[in-house]
Amino acid sequence: MSEFNESIDRRGFLKCMQWAGTGVLWSFTGGIPSSQLLGAPAKPADFSFVQISDSHIGFNKPANADVNATLQTAIDRINAVPSQPDFVLHTGDLTHLAKASEFDNLDQLLKGLRQKEVFYVPGEHDVTGDDGKLYLERFGARSKGKMYQSFDHKGVHFIGLNNSVQLEGLGQIGAEQLAWLAKDVARLSPSTPIVVFAHIPLWAVYPEWGWATKDSAQALSLLKRFGSVTVLNGHIHQVMQKVEGNITFHSAMSTAFPQPVPGSTPAAGPMKVPADRLQQVLGVTKVNFQAGSHHLAIVDEPLG
Repeated sequence: MSEFNESIDRRGFLKCMQWAGTGVLWSFTGGIPSSQLLGAPAKPADFSFVQISDSHIGFNKPANADVNATLQTAIDRINAVPSQPDFVLHTGDLTHLAKASEFDNLDQLLKGLRQKEVFYVPGEHDVTGDDGKLYLERFGARSKGKMYQSFDHKGVHFIGLNNSVQLEGLGQIGAEQLAWLAKDVARLSPSTPIVVFAHIPLWAVYPEWGWATKDSAQALSLLKRFGSVTVLNGHIHQVMQKVEGNITFHSAMSTAFPQPVPGSTPAAGPMKVPADRLQQVLGVTKVNFQAGSHHLAIVDEPLG
């Protein structure tokens, strides 16, 4: 067992699970998770939304020479859902090198979604070279020219954080954004369900690879008074989940390429798998919400 897994076991309050292309339905009631296989009966939801992440448009290495095609497969899967989600969240690394042509290609692909309402946060690949100027020009309208935002939807408060710009090995939110977050949630009742979406994990998945956010504790302390908090991220290109008190953390698969399990290789990076397995380790996440029960059901669906 790795040192990473041993440290998790020593903290009894923490539970972490990983899947490689397995569809599991997670239901959350009062911060306690239960699971069931995909296809089993689920409670009716008041609304649902879909998370996609790490599309890396412009990437063309052996791990996936056609990321446009796998994103299109994800879009087709979302469009095929009989009851369409209320909106889509993209949790960053829209592009691979933040080139204008890459942003344009992504925009054209996402225009194929039946659900046109999409919310974004940037990944570090989206701000490389120009501090996010092109990202904001094309995808910053909803955030009013900033890289963070919040909105309310059917009784749930959504918070999109940018923790990708001030990179110093780890992700960072920064003092300005933390002050904004404190003001943003101050008006909310403790019974308000909160969903936070950001690119880099807000928990220490594997700091040695930069899979953590250095000032996440400050952000999470502002959310401790809420009874139900769900934090969604991308960046690590695999499903991992943790529950700590009232906060559930969940990371999504990429639509572009997988990355290795923490500590299993010398470094993080695109991981090549056999061609017939690629779509099994790429995917999207669907989240259902039922008002009055603080109930979230999270379904990770591989592309193939």
